[in-house]
Amino acid sequence: MNKLSAPVKGLLFSMLATAVAFAVYFLFLQKTDAYLVDNPTLETYYFKINQGEEKIIAGGQYVEVDLHKGKNTIEVLDHQKKKLYDSAFVVKKDRALLNITHKDYFINNQYYGYNLNKDSIRAAHSIDIDGETYFTDAKKTNKLYNEDFYYNIDEKYDQVIKNIGRVEFRSKIFRKQDFLNYYKEYYNE
Repeated sequence: MNKLSAPVKGLLFSMLATAVAFAVYFLFLQKTDAYLVDNPTLETYYFKINQGEEKIIAGGQYVEVDLHKGKNTIEVLDHQKKKLYDSAFVVKKDRALLNITHKDYFINNQYYGYNLNKDSIRAAHSIDIDGETYFTDAKKTNKLYNEDFYYNIDEKYDQVIKNIGRVEFRSKIFRKQDFLNYYKEYYNE
């Protein structure tokens, strides 16, 4: 068998390295975009999106749904299938959360960067939850449709963010109790 020339070896090596890089990305790094309907309560709800098939969501669950960019509609029914409300909303981004119960959610900004002073960032921002002050850059929302975040309720913050020569942040939406648990764990309180 003939020996491979250096250029052919280089080509094969670069093709193998590219394949490995794509495999690592698709297996470990790729962030999937999803639209979720969430139910943080103990109740069961039914809903229809864009007059489609009726779906059920039990207490404490979230369900991935198909939405399209632009105007969408939702009809929400209680556990006895009595209509609670119907509403329209506009989808602009590739991930969102539908809060069909209008419960409190918190969109928190977690900061990353070189020489990051967590205490000074915390001191600059605070939020009141049930009469207690929490020092963090979070916003409370109970709107039906939320899309102003980077990580959805089913995702975790990245442990490391590349290009951290400057301070930047990633936002995540939390259910209320999940946010309180995260806050106590992250800030060791």
